[in-house]
Amino acid sequence: MNEALTTLLDLLDLEQIEENIFRGTSRSALVPRVFGGQVAAQALVAAGRTVPEDRTAHSLHSYFLRAGDPGAPIVYAVDRIRDGRSFTTRRVVAVQHGQPIFHLSASFQTYEEGLDHQAAMPDAPDPESLPTAAEALPAYREVFRDPGTVERLIEARDAVDLRYATVPPWGSVGKPVEPRSQVWFRTAGKLESDDALLHTCLATYVSDMTLLDSVLLAHGRGGWAVGDVVGASLDHAMWFHRPFRADEWLLYDQESPSAAAGRGLGQARIWTQDGRLAVTVIQEGVVRVPRA
Repeated sequence: MNEALTTLLDLLDLEQIEENIFRGTSRSALVPRVFGGQVAAQALVAAGRTVPEDRTAHSLHSYFLRAGDPGAPIVYAVDRIRDGRSFTTRRVVAVQHGQPIFHLSASFQTYEEGLDHQAAMPDAPDPESLPTAAEALPAYREVFRDPGTVERLIEARDAVDLRYATVPPWGSVGKPVEPRSQVWFRTAGKLESDDALLHTCLATYVSDMTLLDSVLLAHGRGGWAVGDVVGASLDHAMWFHRPFRADEWLLYDQESPSAAAGRGLGQARIWTQDGRLAVTVIQEGVVRVPRA
């Protein structure tokens, strides 16, 4: 386990300051605001800390309301909406400087047997055959408006081993392609904990990294680091179908069915390497072409 992953795990270990109230800090981000995946993961941690241990998260629905300040703590207030026989519902509001910046609703369920089917896993190359971020990114240095972006991208992802199975947006600038993207990911080191909540929160953290890539690919746009779009996440929803470990390879298969009115929609499925459908993800974000 490297230092960056240790730092990420520390970020997800929230401080409880009162009943139903938790406090978290932030790590430096590529842009001057808190990374959305971090806020979503921390909010899910806060919700999960108020739920019986025999109940695991099966869905979350969230809205990004304001840009977070990475230099200030984030307070997470949990509302215990419902505790039923099988399901538990929690609502979390993340607050900074007296204003809500993020809102999450999450549902947890006790394990039970039931009907079981799933879609077929798509084809994808072996993750071990793909270059790491540190190996692949330097080839695109001239595409980014700031040459230092390569090092910052590598640093931002050093807690997670994330490997593109398809061309990244900055690799097809000016050439619209099929609005579909695939990445393999896992934590940069083995985790000692078997806590399902931790692995779910880590997947939530990663899920915000690349989901809108497919929107950019459809229009030949390279992204904020290239300077041909500006954007931000608006809402984010996840459904957790089957158990998984975030320190084992997971395939993130993403596509965009629509972009309109300054917004782009990404939808995705996360698969375990042995072909089990683990998670479904949907996100909408602001995706705008900069004005001259």
